[in-house]
Amino acid sequence: MAEFLIKVADERGRLLQQVESGISESEVRERFAQQGFLVYWVKPKGILIGGKAARRKRVRASTFLVFNQQLLTLLKAGLPVLGSMDLLVKRQRDTYFRTLLQNVRERVKGGELLSEAFAAQHVFPKIYTTTLMAGEKSGNMDEVLTRYVNFQKMALTFKKKLAVSLIYPALLVSVVTCMLIFLVTYVVPQFAKLYSDLNAQLPAITLLMLEMGTHAQRYAPVVLVAIVLLIFLLWRWKATDRGAESIDRATHKIPLVGDIWMKYHVSTFSRMLSTLLTGGMPLVPSLETAGASMNSRTILNGIQRASVRVREGQSLAKSLEEQKVFPDLSVEMIEVGESTGALPAMLNSVAEFYEEDVQTALAGAMALIEPVILIIMAVFVGGILISLYLPIFTLGSSIH
Repeated sequence: MAEFLIKVADERGRLLQQVESGISESEVRERFAQQGFLVYWVKPKGILIGGKAARRKRVRASTFLVFNQQLLTLLKAGLPVLGSMDLLVKRQRDTYFRTLLQNVRERVKGGELLSEAFAAQHVFPKIYTTTLMAGEKSGNMDEVLTRYVNFQKMALTFKKKLAVSLIYPALLVSVVTCMLIFLVTYVVPQFAKLYSDLNAQLPAITLLMLEMGTHAQRYAPVVLVAIVLLIFLLWRWKATDRGAESIDRATHKIPLVGDIWMKYHVSTFSRMLSTLLTGGMPLVPSLETAGASMNSRTILNGIQRASVRVREGQSLAKSLEEQKVFPDLSVEMIEVGESTGALPAMLNSVAEFYEEDVQTALAGAMALIEPVILIIMAVFVGGILISLYLPIFTLGSSIH
């Protein structure tokens, strides 16, 4: 059951605002209207799981893919939407997802379209609800859902490949960082105590390292709090339009990484747009839906401006070229697709080209980054150890 916030007026004109459980907004509104209340508005508040309001978190991509594959199979077998939802709700093991599907089923049972029922959850991707709407309007739900499942499979496979490529470098950086923090904040201060007891004359490099370690240990809590505060402020700033665009632009300017990040978003956008266009959606709504799904604020704003130009009658390629966001090659390929009347197919080609390019560039970057990290680790760790043990070698030679 979903949870709704409702504002009504009773027969005496007193305003009441309360939380009510119900199947849908229309069902709650009708229930109170029948009781003689004047209903001002009904808003979704949350979803109940075990009697408590749950946060609207995202459904796992793999779980959502399996659900859509099963839904597609049942629809192809000739089962109606409501019957298919009944079966899938019973089979769903994810408690949160099952609760969402139960609400979707009840909404469909109450007369809503499947796309409207999924959109009302405020959890599922807009490209998914738009795809369902296109299938409902065209009466070709099986074909449209097949395209979305294929898109979902390719996107999930691509993300997994990227994640696997980044695991080793991320692990290496984490280990190096932890090792350096341990050496500077614990090992170096221990050596400082040792040399202080010995009253030995120390080389300049050792004095510098001991001074750094002593200060690091003393101010470590302050630095940690400052880092956490900085991350929090950056996160809050990123939530604003200006902050998100500034951070995004800075990310795109990072050598090697920025280029890979841009190509990844271009491939994702191209595949989304191709899926929507092939499903029968008009170009402008498809552009707006695909753009809204982008994580990059720079690309999102560029697509929004381009969609305005397309709405005014300009070609897609020209509109994207004006934004100076997309790579020239992708714009040229889109222009060819428009001129030949095969835009969806060309967009698929753009997506495949840049997905392969991202994987190749990422493999090359990882091959370069890994030895660089190892060299940096050797220099820092070796430098710290040499500076700490140098006085011991000096004392040993003086004893002989």
